[in-house]
Formats: sequence, structure tokens, C-alpha cells
Amino acid sequence: MAALGEADGRRLKQEISECVDQCREKLHALSQGIWSRPELAYQEKHSHDLLVALFSEVGGWTVEPSFVVDTAFRATWCRSVGETRRPVNVGFLCEYDALPALGHACGHNLIAEAGVGAALGLKGALENQPHIPVKITVLGTPAEEDRGGKIDLIKAGAFADMDVVFMAHPAQEDKAFSPCIAITNCNVKYRGKASHAAAYPWEGVNALDAAVLAYSSLSVLRQQLKPDWRLHGIIRHGGTKPNIIPDYTEMEYYIRTPLLKNLSDLKDKVEACFHSAALATGCQVEINYPNPAYSNILQNTILEKLYEENGSSVGMKFNKDSSNFSGSTDFGNVSFVVPGIHPFFYIGTDALNHTPEYTVAAGSEKAQMYTLRTAKALAMTAADVLLDPALLKQVKDEFIVAKQTQE
Repeated sequence: MAALGEADGRRLKQEISECVDQCREKLHALSQGIWSRPELAYQEKHSHDLLVALFSEVGGWTVEPSFVVDTAFRATWCRSVGETRRPVNVGFLCEYDALPALGHACGHNLIAEAGVGAALGLKGALENQPHIPVKITVLGTPAEEDRGGKIDLIKAGAFADMDVVFMAHPAQEDKAFSPCIAITNCNVKYRGKASHAAAYPWEGVNALDAAVLAYSSLSVLRQQLKPDWRLHGIIRHGGTKPNIIPDYTEMEYYIRTPLLKNLSDLKDKVEACFHSAALATGCQVEINYPNPAYSNILQNTILEKLYEENGSSVGMKFNKDSSNFSGSTDFGNVSFVVPGIHPFFYIGTDALNHTPEYTVAAGSEKAQMYTLRTAKALAMTAADVLLDPALLKQVKDEFIVAKQTQE
């Protein structure tokens, strides 16, 4: 830490840890408030209000409710020193949307808690360092599970002045990096012609046949896909009654590749299957992509190493195997705008995300210790780059090179 000596740097990190611990009751209440009332994408009014209220009550923060979109928010704390030194702006992100039927089976209540805890811990420690220019930005980012709230914030310029950005996601282990891959979701509609299925089926054009044929073609296509490409979907509407030739069917598919730049290649193959099914059955087909694509996460190894060092100091045991990828996230889009990390953290269970068992684990008392130490590690890593201009430059240089190789 160039702005502080080694001993002072260690002391600052100890103060971060103590400040997070001092907020543990507030943080637990926040997490439980979000977990107990799960809300879907862009409907997170209760969670938004809890987060806005917390930052308003603790004091010192400039709070902007309904920032860009109704259920997003921004809270900032800024201290300038002199007229020439621009404060380094470190960002922490909070997610808080839930899953249909399952509630918080991905632990987004804990993501919000970790982000808030990191911001409060860093601010509390830096208040005793008046010579350090700093800006801390907390963004509440709705709709990660569907439609991508962070993409709305990117388009509005919410990340434009950030130097680095941090968030962490619950999982089954502590990992500084696990590849999150690019995704786009595709809606497909087939239109045929209804007819009595027993009396005169030859008069009909069967839209369900088109959907089934497309589904089968895509299943066969998987044999020729690269091992790390993913394709999965459902038939959302398949007809109304067995004695009516279906004149309308609808499908939804997720298309994923490790890198965003490869997504178009798989989309071309998938669309060929949809069109060929329409041709074979005589149906009309409509293909659309209702939401913006999620990018893969751009890796920053310098930030990852710092996070591992800080996480180890608070008791984390890291799995450093990054060969297995997880799902997809709109943080990937953020990672192409500003350097950042999206580590995964253990919460005391082997249950898998997006299961009822993980919902229970995300709301358990046991998860609290793991979430608080994650908040500490995030804040300590932010302090490392905040206080060392040379280190921050290395982080940004790696970001530029990594971005150039993937665009």
C-alpha cells in the first residue's frame, strides 16, 4: 500500500474487519428482510426500499433511490483532498432479485449483504485516513436473473467514472474466479393452421410438429457442438386440445458460449434448425431475442490474486481450479466496461444453486459468518488498489489488454 506503510496497511485492514463486524446485526437484518420477501426481476420494491433505508440511516452517504430504473439505487460517499487529486472510485454491487417458485435459491440476499458490508467496512476504516481521496459507490442492480438490470445501468453511464468494481456470489466453495459464460435467450413462435385432428387433419398445418421437429434437431445438433457450448430450451405453449391441430406453438431457448464473440456462430446453427422445422411442416416461424446478451466475465488476475490473499487472511480456503464454468451473469457486461472481479463464496452448504435446499441455506444463520468474511475480503481488496496508484495502473493495463483480445 503505497499511501500507507506496511504496518499501517495491516492496521487499516484490521479496522475494515472490525467495522464490518460492528455492522453485523444491521447486515443480517437486511439479508433476512430481502430473503423473507423474494421479488422477481424489476419488481424488487421491498428490497430496494430496505437498502435505501439502510444507507440513509447510517449517515454520510448520498443516496439516490430509483436510480435509472425503479428498483435500482446508488449510494455514494466521497472525500476529495486538494484540487488536483481525483478520488479513486471503487464500486460495490448488490443484487437482490429472486427466482420464480424457488425464492432466493441463488442467494442474492447474501450478495446484497456482502456488497453493503464491504462498502460500510471500507468507509468506516477510511474515515480515520483524512489524507486519502476516495469515492465509494454502491449500486443496487436489479434483474440479474432475467433481462439484465446492470445493462440498463451501463447504458445510463453509471459505471463511467468507476476505477474498479467488486461483487461476490454465493456458491459451494470459495473461488476467486470461475468462468461465467456468454448467453442470449431466444423466443421462437410457430404459426400453422387449426383443423379437427380426427375429421380432417389434412386441412391443418401443425405448429406442434414444427416445435417438436426443432427440439429434436437441436438435440441432435448437440453432438456436433463444442464441449463448452451450451443449448437448452422448453416448449412454452404446445396447443390447446388433442383434437385440434395446433396452429400456434412457442419455444424458449438459452444459447451459451464461453466468449461473447462466439455466440453468433452458435446462433446461426440454432436458427437453421428453427427455419428447417418451419420449412418441413409448412409453418411460419418468428425468431426474436427479447433481451440483450450477457457477456462472459473478463478475467483480471491481479485483482483475483489480491482477493485470494485477503480472503485467506480471514479464513477462506480457495479452490483454484477454474476449468469448470458456472452460469451466466450481467456482471460479464460490466467487466468489459470497468476492471472488476466476481468471486464465488462458500456459505456452509454443499447444496446446489437454484434448488429449494439452497434457498434454505441462503436464509440460514450459518451463512452469516461466510458472508461477512467475504465482505471483508472485498473491502480489503478495494483498499489495496485504492491506496496504491501503481497497482491500480497494473489492474487497468491488464483490463485493456484482456479486452482487446476478446473483442
